[in-house]
Parts: sequence; structure tokens; C-alpha cells
Amino acid sequence: MDIVTDPSTAIPPRRGSAVTIGAYDGVHLGHRALLAELRARGDEDGLTVVVVTFDRHPATVVRPESAPLQLCDLDQKLELLASAGVDRTVVVPFTEERANETAEDFVATVLVDALAARLVVVGEDFHFGHGRKGNVALLAELGSTAGFAVEGVTLSTDAGPFGAPGGAPISSTRIRALVGAGQVEEASTLLGRPHQVRGPVVHGDHRGGPELGYPTANVDVPAGICLPAPGIYAGWYERPDGTQWMTAISVGRRPTFYGADGALLVEAYLLDFDGALYGEEAKVSFVAHLRDELAFDSVDALIEQMGRDVDATRRLLGDRS
Repeated sequence: MDIVTDPSTAIPPRRGSAVTIGAYDGVHLGHRALLAELRARGDEDGLTVVVVTFDRHPATVVRPESAPLQLCDLDQKLELLASAGVDRTVVVPFTEERANETAEDFVATVLVDALAARLVVVGEDFHFGHGRKGNVALLAELGSTAGFAVEGVTLSTDAGPFGAPGGAPISSTRIRALVGAGQVEEASTLLGRPHQVRGPVVHGDHRGGPELGYPTANVDVPAGICLPAPGIYAGWYERPDGTQWMTAISVGRRPTFYGADGALLVEAYLLDFDGALYGEEAKVSFVAHLRDELAFDSVDALIEQMGRDVDATRRLLGDRS
């Protein structure tokens, strides 16, 4: 997949492009259904399939006080878009200047000049340009002059693509709510994969190995990424070399030691692993919620429960591997 980080430097596809525009946070099954349709349309007409997305969620600039947590960072989003069969992704830097750009200017500089768009497919509630004044109707009006067709599609549902009856719309907002409630299995059915967080392994308070007998990798997840609700989860830890390990994951504040005042941490205990992880970039995927976070009366009681959590992780992931 070709990645363009500055639309002004893009070379327009010779035969034009089939384009979709959006945050594409999580690249969930609804996104993938739209991309599959765009791929089919692009192949039919010999067009380059392009996603126009942003280097941060636009809300972080225009309304930072209510900007949503993200299901993935930019690197993961680009990986997911590539796996969905996209030919090119244009990453538009979303700045104050971009936020104040008119819908007409966005169409001219990005869709026409950079991409030679021939078809633009977006969600029916798509808005763009300064003050979100641009919508599907305006985009179609501008396209009629600039030479591209526009289609506004309904959201896919969990009963099927593009508004099939019997299901609720698949959206990043809905998935964030599920993850935030700890319902990672339900979230995975809409994402098409387990929810994953990434970050470097950093030093913690070193209780896990010496005191508890379960050395954990303390994963420093960047601020702004959506974490599951505090609790214990079964999942997978992927190392930079691609190897994966069954993992019991704690998201929480370690209330047995720090009460409610502890820092919120993501700690991963890799089953059957013996080695150093400090400094490496970890990928931690949440497969199932095992239990809520608890404060124990003693360290021994905590250790006993951790043993049960590890056993449950092994059983659950062994059944699914």
C-alpha cells in the first residue's frame, strides 16, 4: 500500500481514483464492508482505491474537551487498511488551518488535485470542511462539476452490510463503549479481531516476580488510546519478532497495594515465558474478560487468585487456538 503524508505532493493516479474519507478508527467490520465495495467498484472501472484519513482524530483539534479515545494509533490503522486491500492511503495532517478550510477547498486540493477522484463513497452522515458545513449533498454538487460521482451509504450492521435488517449499526463509537465497559468479546465481533493496544515495556515497581511469583510486562500505552475497563483479561502478547504468547492481562490500579490511588496500568503476564522484555514494543490483544479488579485482604490471597487467572487463561486460549 502506498502511503502519502502530504496531499500536496501526491501524484494523481493516471486513471483516477475511487475514494473514501473518514477517521476509520479501528477499521472495523463496517469499514471493511465499505472498503470491499469500494475495491469492487474500483476494479470494475480500473481506478486506484484510496482512503483519505487523518493523522489524529479531527475532534482533538476542534473540540478537544470531548474528543473520543481511539481504538488504534495511526501505525495500526495503516496496517489494517493495507490488510483490507487499499491501494493508497492519504494521511491528511489535521491542524487548525485544516479545521478552518472550506469544504470547497478540501475537495479541490485533496480529491481533485491530489487524487483525480472519479468516485467518492462516504457514510450518509459524512460531514467535512469548516464548521462541518460540507455533507453528502454538497459533495455531490461539487463532484458534478469536478467530474466525480458521490455515493452516501448507510452504516453496516451486525446483521449484515449496508443496513441489513435485524442488527444495530457497527460504529467506532459503539465499539469504544463496549471496550470501555470491559466487553472485549463483544467488541471483537464488531472489529473482526480482538481489541489491541501497543506500547513499550517499561519498568514498574518490580512486585510481580520477586513478591508475587508472576513477573509482568508493564506496557506503556499512549494517552488517548481506548483501554478496557479495569479487570483481568485473557489475551495474547505479540513480540517484535512476531511470536505470540498466551497472556493474563491486568488493567487496573493494583488496589491490594495502592487502594484507589494507584496509576492505571496495563500489565501482561506471559505464560511459559522466561526472558527480558524491557524496552521492546509490545502488542497486547484482549480476547476475553475473566473478572473485575479486586482488592484482596492479603498478598497470599492475591497470589492464589492470580494462579486461578493464569489457569483460566490457559484453558480459554487453549480452546481457541
